[in-house]
Amino acid sequence: MRDALVAAAFQLFLERGYEQTTVDDIVALAGVGRRSFFRYFPSKEDVVFPDHERCLADMTAFLAAGTGDEEPVGRVCDAARLVLRMYAENPTFSVQRYRLTRKVPGLRAYELSVVWRYERALADYLRRRFAARRDGTLQADVIAAAVVAAHNNALRSWLRSDGQGEASATMDHALAYVRSAFGGTPAPPSQERAEDVVVVVSRRGAPLWRVVQEIESALGRP
Repeated sequence: MRDALVAAAFQLFLERGYEQTTVDDIVALAGVGRRSFFRYFPSKEDVVFPDHERCLADMTAFLAAGTGDEEPVGRVCDAARLVLRMYAENPTFSVQRYRLTRKVPGLRAYELSVVWRYERALADYLRRRFAARRDGTLQADVIAAAVVAAHNNALRSWLRSDGQGEASATMDHALAYVRSAFGGTPAPPSQERAEDVVVVVSRRGAPLWRVVQEIESALGRP
């Protein structure tokens, strides 16, 4: 019945428009009563996002199931992939929803509230992992926001292409950017930068021309 209500709602949204469709229209097409609709969806907005509660629960469970030995940034990146998997399960529906939310300001606001809940779940996990760090809360919030931004960038790129291509490849690229910025050990300095650092020990009181000569000699300059 839940799936039937979602199918009926989107059929009417596409035919009449979101604002012009009422809950009574949806239940009439689905062949059920209003009570059945509100048993599954608190509002008309919720029928547009029928799978986010399940996905948020899956993400929260995934983060809670960690042993504590995982690299934290990698863990939240993997958690974000669960959201992509949800969208990729039904590309046609996901693309239709994306187009609909772009047209209806109220749905865009609702979507932002959903995204914020995902971000809070990621930040809460990181706050626990970074509790002993200086500025741990700040780091957790910044990293969670970065993961969500990278995820949304890749997801929307895929949706704008009408769900064509391999969404996971675009997502991996975006999340790798976050991991390079916040996860693991910093990249070593380039060889060029290392060669530019020279330490010269000179006798106290040596004339300046002698110090310059020693520097040039260290740099291999004639």
